[in-house]
Amino acid sequence: MRYVAPIVEGHGEVEALPALLHRIAEAIGCRASLRVNPPIRVKSASFLHDQGYFHKQVSLAAAKAAQMDGVVLILLDCEDDCPASLGPDLLCRAEAVRADARVIVALAYREYETWFLAAARSLRGQHGLPKDLEPPRVPESIRNAKGWLGKRMASGYDPVVHQLAFTRKFSLEEARVNPSFDRLYERVRVLLRPRADT
Repeated sequence: MRYVAPIVEGHGEVEALPALLHRIAEAIGCRASLRVNPPIRVKSASFLHDQGYFHKQVSLAAAKAAQMDGVVLILLDCEDDCPASLGPDLLCRAEAVRADARVIVALAYREYETWFLAAARSLRGQHGLPKDLEPPRVPESIRNAKGWLGKRMASGYDPVVHQLAFTRKFSLEEARVNPSFDRLYERVRVLLRPRADT
C-alpha cells in the first residue's frame, strides 16, 4: 500500500486529483495499492513566495505522510513558469522542511486543464463539448485552457463542476503526449511498483 498526501491549489483539484491518481493506479494494475489523503488546498502565490506559509503547508502534508510511510505530492499549475527550474526548486525547499519525508513535485504546464486539451477527442460530447472536438495542435501553447474549454461548452467551464467529471473521462494515453502529464504518470508508476523493484 502506498499512501499519498497531496497539496493542490484549486478547488477542483481537491476532488479531481485523488480520482486521477486512482485512475493511473488502475491503468498500471495497482489500484488496490494506493490510498490518497484528502488534498490540502493552498494559495499558489503564498505557497510559492511566503516561506512561512510554505513551511506550514508542507509540514502538515509531511506529518500525514509520515504516519503511513507515504509521500507528499505537490501539484501546481506552473502557468508561464519554467517547470524545469520551478520543479527542482520546490522539491529542494520541500525536502528541507522535512528531510524524512519523501516528496514528489508535479507541475501542470500550463494548467491541469491543459491535460484535457491533449485528450480532447476522449471528451467529445461531455457536458456540452462538441461531438467533433479536436485538440489544439500544441495544447501547451494555450495560455487559458479553462477558457478554451469554456468557449466550446454551452454553459461554460467551471472547475468545481467539471474538473472531476472530465478527470473521470479523459484518455490517460492521449494525455501522455503532454510532457507534464507523462511525468506525473511515470512518477506515480514508479511510486506504486513493488518495493523489490525500486
